[in-house]
Amino acid sequence: MRQAAQNPARDPAGVQAEDPGEGAEPPCREPEPRRGRPRSAAVERAILDAVVELLETGETLDGLSIERIARTAGVGKATIYRRWSGKEELFVDVLRDIEPADPVVSGTAGLDDLRIMLESMRTRSVAQRSSALLHNVFVQMKKHPKLWTEYQSTVLGPRRAAMLAAVQRAVEAGELRDDLDVELVNDLFLGPMLVRTVHRPDAALPEDLADRIIATLLQGLAPRPAKPQVTAGEPTTAPV
Repeated sequence: MRQAAQNPARDPAGVQAEDPGEGAEPPCREPEPRRGRPRSAAVERAILDAVVELLETGETLDGLSIERIARTAGVGKATIYRRWSGKEELFVDVLRDIEPADPVVSGTAGLDDLRIMLESMRTRSVAQRSSALLHNVFVQMKKHPKLWTEYQSTVLGPRRAAMLAAVQRAVEAGELRDDLDVELVNDLFLGPMLVRTVHRPDAALPEDLADRIIATLLQGLAPRPAKPQVTAGEPTTAPV
């Protein structure tokens, strides 16, 4: 079994000070928010790393228990439960940790911020296709309704809200028409990227995909007016 002392990132002294052990009564302290400032970043890092290590060895989400995660991380179960209410919340944070980070956007731009977020979707999908771990975790997660609901509400929901806000800013800045349903416009930008990244895993994900989606929607899908036909011998300008 891998001991915490063998990993420099997992400070035994820090773990001992943080964790009184599974059987001991933790000392009284003021209640803290679950995801507030970590009591020990090294301990939290050890827990996340332990889950990834177990998944990389072929463990399934069903097969993982808080007890085994704690043992692998070199902490007590109480330490994990002080940070996460259960496996669902822990697994969502593990997935956040191994996924590419969400992009930083200005929060004031419209189409520019939207382009950054669409590109982030593309790069996350590229990472998922190239990482067996990410792919397997997503496949397993979708089989667990409670876990998938937690991921949707805490990760996908905020991402969609951020995109919707960017579309609204684009409307207010005059970059998009103001007579359309903003929710529908947001779905029109999001839809093509979702099809390529989720529903068509074999589809190409070129680096200019976000730009092409935005340009196509701005130009519209209606055919361009046909140029007037000029027959031989006819004047090309109207008579004066």
